Amino acid sequence: MIENIRLSFQGIFSHKIRSFLTMLGIIIGIAAIIAIVSTIEGTNEQIKNNLIGSGNNTVKIQLQQGDYAADFTYDTVPNNIIPISEESKKRIEELEEVESCTLYRTRNNPDNLFYLNTKIDSAIIYGIDEDYFKTAGYDIAEGIGFTEKQYSDYSKVAIIDTTLARGIFEGESPVGKQIDICGEPFTIIGVAAKRSGFEPVINSVDDYFTYNQTSSGLLFIPTADWGICFRYDEPQNCIAKAVDTDSMTNAGKKTADILNENILAVSSEGEDTAQNMEYKSESLLEQAKALQDLSSSTNNMLIWIASISLLVGGIGVMNIMLVSVTERTREIGLKKALGARKRRILAQFLTEAVVLTSIGGVIGVVSGIGLSKVIANIADVPVSISTVAVVISVVFSMVVGIVFGLIPSIKAARLNPIDALRYE
Repeated sequence: MIENIRLSFQGIFSHKIRSFLTMLGIIIGIAAIIAIVSTIEGTNEQIKNNLIGSGNNTVKIQLQQGDYAADFTYDTVPNNIIPISEESKKRIEELEEVESCTLYRTRNNPDNLFYLNTKIDSAIIYGIDEDYFKTAGYDIAEGIGFTEKQYSDYSKVAIIDTTLARGIFEGESPVGKQIDICGEPFTIIGVAAKRSGFEPVINSVDDYFTYNQTSSGLLFIPTADWGICFRYDEPQNCIAKAVDTDSMTNAGKKTADILNENILAVSSEGEDTAQNMEYKSESLLEQAKALQDLSSSTNNMLIWIASISLLVGGIGVMNIMLVSVTERTREIGLKKALGARKRRILAQFLTEAVVLTSIGGVIGVVSGIGLSKVIANIADVPVSISTVAVVISVVFSMVVGIVFGLIPSIKAARLNPIDALRYE
């Protein structure tokens, strides 16, 4: 085998230009496939990060009526929807897929939210517990967070996010100022910032209301203060932080199952019961997979197109090996006359074909990685080099050598030694 490899390199380097042109189809095909697969991997990762949030791994489990989130702004709370118990929360935290969880209440765009004489028409109020900021991925950027006592002593304090702070207070520090919620004054003690995610450029009240046609600023109050402005018995929603991104779907589904146990099966006549209400988890990971599948199905077509160049390269290998057999007919006849068996001749030419395509495969992989970096810089698209794709590409190039080198090798092995020696 070592002797065959040595002879293969000798034959390749004795015809450098011809060998390179033979490998060119393999090089182009492998490079194109590596570049496409790297782009697919990078795009899929970007889809997942953009949709889910890099490193956040949180999934919302909301009470829904049919296909929409339950809204108790004007509706009464059904009798069979009760607040989530601490026991249920503890069971959620004990799930192997869950790192932490938090319970919260929310009200979108409340009617009675003011700062001085300015009505805040676009904001979301959250009534949160002590685990919310840690689980949802917020840090206190200015001021302080809620103390343990403030979560239960009705102290009427609030924390706002950076969007609301920039839009309403126009560069001034909001800490210490009061904001009116349903006629009750709440003192702002801090500003919370999301650890990761898109932050809009907001420098004025006009910018805030322009941006918040599609996205709202956030205002957080302790869960104990919720009843001061709204109702104490309103159902909570939940955010579960999964141990990793791939566990999000199971974490959401298992959490929803536990929360749905709190919905009592009350259907007695005359009682106010929930209609089609249940806790459902966001299917962000499934949405990401759907987008990834769409992206991959499109790019798979490109891979098949790139594979055509491998077929062309394989045909080129077969052609050059047939030429090589013809050129070395007398050599083959001499070896056979000296006792070389058919399998020895077959192995020699097959090895040469495999070495030729393997060199092309290695060059193609290096070219593909370089091409991926160029695409990333020019087109501003993410790429992720796949080790599996690199290994498969090299192995595939060797298989091409075996398949397309087989016919010339068989032809060489079957030559009649007398006819080969007489060949001019």
